[in-house]
Amino acid sequence: MASAESVALPGGAYRVGDLELTRMGYGAMQLAGPGVFGPPKDRDAAVAVLREAVAMGVRHIDTADFYGPHFTNEIIREALAPYPDELHIVTKVGARRDEQGGWPHARTPAELRTQVHENLDHLGLDVLDVVNLRVGGLEAAEPGSIAEQFEALAELQQQGLIRHLGLSTVDAEQLAEAQSIAPVVCVQNFYNIARRDDDALVDLTARQGIAFVPYFPLGGFSPLQSDTLQAVAERLGASAMAVALAWLLQRSPNVLLIPGTSSVAHLRENIAGAALELPPQATAELDAIATS
Repeated sequence: MASAESVALPGGAYRVGDLELTRMGYGAMQLAGPGVFGPPKDRDAAVAVLREAVAMGVRHIDTADFYGPHFTNEIIREALAPYPDELHIVTKVGARRDEQGGWPHARTPAELRTQVHENLDHLGLDVLDVVNLRVGGLEAAEPGSIAEQFEALAELQQQGLIRHLGLSTVDAEQLAEAQSIAPVVCVQNFYNIARRDDDALVDLTARQGIAFVPYFPLGGFSPLQSDTLQAVAERLGASAMAVALAWLLQRSPNVLLIPGTSSVAHLRENIAGAALELPPQATAELDAIATS
């Protein structure tokens, strides 16, 4: 593995089921080619980023076999297998890639079973630590029952192929429905300083001891909101990404981060930046972005 200076990861760790995940994780989505489609332009660089993340103490990697598709998981296997015992890989099922690079649903029980086995095969694992059922689109939940889909994953969990189950792009009603079938250890939704529709869900999951994993930490910003974020970042001598990640870590103790990058330099910046301590005035300005 690549060498790296030992650092204290921001936020420490959070218990997810019987797993201890670092709150500062790594999202592998950007390891695939442009548009998360096809192989990366530089496979060696992708391998180097993963090895550096683990060398720096990251023990939580988020992925999906439909990234690429398949390429990202194959790169994770190449870079990190045999996996350290303390490294935990979280994956997603419920979508596929079409020839145009779209993300159509793939959520029949048969499709979900196939995707679980594909994740196992491409990652080189006998059991998956956490599998998230992706329900909505890229940005928001799509209301409706998810019982049939979650029951299919619960059956695979009972068969010993999955340790823990999670959800992605869901609302509170879908979370409750899933919990009536099997325990849910994490929820992964689109959430950041500007996109705070899930404030209540963050608080609900915190009360229940469920990890909340926001994606797109800089997604959905208007120019005005970006100006506010940039002004705070400049005043603190930090990047906008560092401020956005630090705000998320401070938002709630159950928030786990999965920022992605294909650059070792950016990886180090993300990890160091997330340790930023936001003063009360900066936090107040950032909190106001969602209502501006």
